[in-house]
Amino acid sequence: MNKTIGVCGGDACIRKSRIPVWVLASFRRLGMNESQLLDNYPTLTATDLANAWPYAAAFSDEIEIAIRENDED
Repeated sequence: MNKTIGVCGGDACIRKSRIPVWVLASFRRLGMNESQLLDNYPTLTATDLANAWPYAAAFSDEIEIAIRENDED
């Protein structure tokens, strides 16, 4: 995961992308499976998702805050 100031609000993103981990975690909670995520984000790989889930679990507070803040927008 990459965090870059000024990119996606500094949220953790999938390798060299602008796809935040919290977005994937949020869609997963809504019932989207990995195949659907890969279809909707064709630049992602199965390995990207396999790396995203442990990050989301390890930094669950960060992910929760990002989801909550972005749901308010």
